[in-house]
Amino acid sequence: MVDPNATGDRNAEASPWELLTLTGMFFCAIALLLWLLNFSVTWLIVQMPVRWEQQLGQALVKIYEPQAPPSPQQDELNALLDRLEANITAGTKEKRDYRLLYIPEATVNAAALPGDTVIVYQGLLEQMESENELMMVLSHEIGHFANRDHLRNIGRTLVIRTVISTIFGDASWLGDLAQIASAARFSQSQEKQADEYGLNLLYKTYGQAAGATDFFARMSQNLGANWDFLTSHPAPAKRVEHLKVLIQEKGYEVGEYTPLSETLTLP
Repeated sequence: MVDPNATGDRNAEASPWELLTLTGMFFCAIALLLWLLNFSVTWLIVQMPVRWEQQLGQALVKIYEPQAPPSPQQDELNALLDRLEANITAGTKEKRDYRLLYIPEATVNAAALPGDTVIVYQGLLEQMESENELMMVLSHEIGHFANRDHLRNIGRTLVIRTVISTIFGDASWLGDLAQIASAARFSQSQEKQADEYGLNLLYKTYGQAAGATDFFARMSQNLGANWDFLTSHPAPAKRVEHLKVLIQEKGYEVGEYTPLSETLTLP
């Protein structure tokens, strides 16, 4: 005869270990879902025609255009960008049409925007001591286009925010935290690949690798304010070492520097 006062096993409270196990399985499932969605989005981005990317970037570029009035510096920087573009190995499915916007602000930064647009701030130009190191920075930014890094970041952000908001509701702070934690390593990987691309393009343009490490070496010694180029990037000293190893492995000669033109030599 069953005791009516007895408590069945079905109603027994879960032990702390069982709760911990279930919680771990729950978060592992979320992590797996994020990985699968991110993999799918990344694959779709790689397949996206360049013309779609260019159309997508037009709205974002229009935000920056008012900040970049016509100037001799912008014209000359675009001419340098054209030189690099002429040395990019053919074979891409669709031709890109790079352009540069020069923003006269003190921020030390450059950026690649969807739509084949490179942003260069006055603060960064003021740090340049040769045409070669400026071209290395521009080549680095073109590397982001080649790897479609900007679109990968947009896709990654959308995946994280969508999954977090779907599971936890309005938890924007949690989405921001997850985004920052996951994007840091990913961004460093992107920057490393863009450095390698930039080095190769610099060599194709000049036939030697002078200036490949100069800007990053200076960054490691002058970590001051407004250095947005450092955000989520690998440590400058590590970038210098990595580039030096690549130069040696590839047998790249380090030759003479080309000075900046008077137009780009800011007071």
